[in-house]
Amino acid sequence: MFTSVKNAIGNVQSNQAIFIHTGAAAPHILIKELVAQSDRLKNVQIYQLHTEGPAPYAEVQYKDSFFVNALFVGSNVREAINSDRGSYIPIFLSEAGRLFSSGAIKLDIALVSVSPPDKHGFCSLGVSVDISKTAVDEARIVIAQVNENMPRTHGDGIIHIDQIDFLVEGNQELPVLPLHELAEEEIQIGNYIASIIEDRSTLQLGIGAIPNAVLAALGNHKDLGIHTEMFSDGVIPLVESGVITGKYKAKHPGLIVSSFLVGSKKLYDFVDDNPLINMLNAKYVNNSRVISQNPRVVAINSAVEIDLTGQVCADSIGSSIYSGVGGQMDFIRGASISEGGKPIIALPSRSKKGFPKIVHRLRPGAGVVTTRAHVHWVCTEYGIVNLYGKSIEERTKLLISIAHPEDREALERSAFETGIG
Repeated sequence: MFTSVKNAIGNVQSNQAIFIHTGAAAPHILIKELVAQSDRLKNVQIYQLHTEGPAPYAEVQYKDSFFVNALFVGSNVREAINSDRGSYIPIFLSEAGRLFSSGAIKLDIALVSVSPPDKHGFCSLGVSVDISKTAVDEARIVIAQVNENMPRTHGDGIIHIDQIDFLVEGNQELPVLPLHELAEEEIQIGNYIASIIEDRSTLQLGIGAIPNAVLAALGNHKDLGIHTEMFSDGVIPLVESGVITGKYKAKHPGLIVSSFLVGSKKLYDFVDDNPLINMLNAKYVNNSRVISQNPRVVAINSAVEIDLTGQVCADSIGSSIYSGVGGQMDFIRGASISEGGKPIIALPSRSKKGFPKIVHRLRPGAGVVTTRAHVHWVCTEYGIVNLYGKSIEERTKLLISIAHPEDREALERSAFETGIG
């Protein structure tokens, strides 16, 4: 069962379709060997969500060997995706695994990272179950890097070594995300959002400054729950202080439900063999019908830009692909139909380069991830507004009110000239 990494990767052949484990679980020892054998490989189709760490197969010198098909785009493959060395597949995270299980994409090989097998022969997919479990189930050959640093998590990611064709010993530290000091506008956004979150709410948060700012502002709340596609370190102090209990969740009460996670060593230690953490398949976690069964779901998602009618672009900068659809619509819709739910789009009023994020029209080629019919709450550092049930003219005025003050006059003029304000 155990073999050398060279022998294991020797099973990859030209023109095959292979899957690479998601996020912090990317098996970099297998990836390194895959690239080392690139001279004998042609047109290998790589399928993946975002991965942490290097993605050498996406570099220009390997363009004849590998082609990257990204269901969500990270910085390590972004340049390749926007060139002739890769492509972006827009899809809801809730449906991404179905590409494999339906046969729309026939996987030859899955490259994954797992925790060491226990005395019964069971390993764990650890910090990334998402669509990776489906890839393991559907691939003809499964090659697993056994990593002692991979947390053993409870839920759908438990697999027996009989499901794995080749095991490779390969310890590596999991990638960690540095914690940055929150900017003033991020703190303000967090405070605005916290002000509309009720006790006993169920939260969906991603990672990054705004989710961290929201979590930091929830210290006086009671009995919050977590049902989210991913989470990071910010939940730990709220669990330890008793703010997050999950007591009033309808689905999996008392448990933190997630699909993948990325964070610090402290986070990985926190989830290791922790029955409180339930890591489940994205087709379930991101199912809007499942999400909506919890009361008071608060879904917090961000955007590249939003136009004055409420259309949200979240996967591209104009026609240049930046990230992906991910789970935004899964949770926006789930929160919308949850009893007392609040779907929120949160974004600073301007980008780090000073470009407005609330705009008259989306840039040419921009992808609408969340339609104006789905948008409810929108928050910037200048306030939080609810567009639900509002006309085009009403939402135009509300969005201008939370735009950067220096952008408001131009937005008002544009809205007047086009008859929407």
